[in-house]
Amino acid sequence: MRTSRVSLIMIVSMVMMISGCASWNKTQKGAVVGTATGGAMGAVIGRVSGNTALGAIIGATVGGATGAIIGNQMDKQAEEIMKTVPDAKVERVGEGIIVEFNSNVLFGFDESTLSAEARTSLDKLIKVLDAYPDTDIEIQGHTDSKGSIAYNQALSERRAAVVSGYLEGQGTAASRLTIKGYGETTPKYENNTAEGRTENRRVEFLITANEKMIAEAEKAANQ
Repeated sequence: MRTSRVSLIMIVSMVMMISGCASWNKTQKGAVVGTATGGAMGAVIGRVSGNTALGAIIGATVGGATGAIIGNQMDKQAEEIMKTVPDAKVERVGEGIIVEFNSNVLFGFDESTLSAEARTSLDKLIKVLDAYPDTDIEIQGHTDSKGSIAYNQALSERRAAVVSGYLEGQGTAASRLTIKGYGETTPKYENNTAEGRTENRRVEFLITANEKMIAEAEKAANQ
């Protein structure tokens, strides 16, 4: 219990420090997060917030000068995704990127088959992903709270698998892709409104540096 309290105090202090530096860019903030906390603290942040994407990305943080270089590359990639894929929500977090698609863009209600519109949106994203091959991509499926827990879990897994399969079919290396289904367990929006439930039916892409990018960033940082 004492360890948890100390961790929470560190998190609050870190957030206050970063929030107070409004002039910092995402790269600078990412470097501070990595230096101050490391992977273990990132996992704590993820559990406290209930945001699996945020926790996973911050948990993969390298930090320091190496993290700042990675963050700069992620800044560029995030900007390209925002320009290229207007249907997606794009968020820069630490040394990674979260790309969120409302499932209505990708699937019909209670379906796991990609629509023609979905394939068009994913094709746009794939172009940017292929331009930055030294990244890993975790695809997460999420649902709202309607239906049984077991059904929603299976649906979220099917949707994540379908999206991953489409990316692989379009030439994205399978070694870059992992999938996870969370069902209704990690809502980001209110499930007691129709709008919130629609937002919770989502697929998220977590983009992080792979080992090659990290190694090259470390080399550049030490020059």
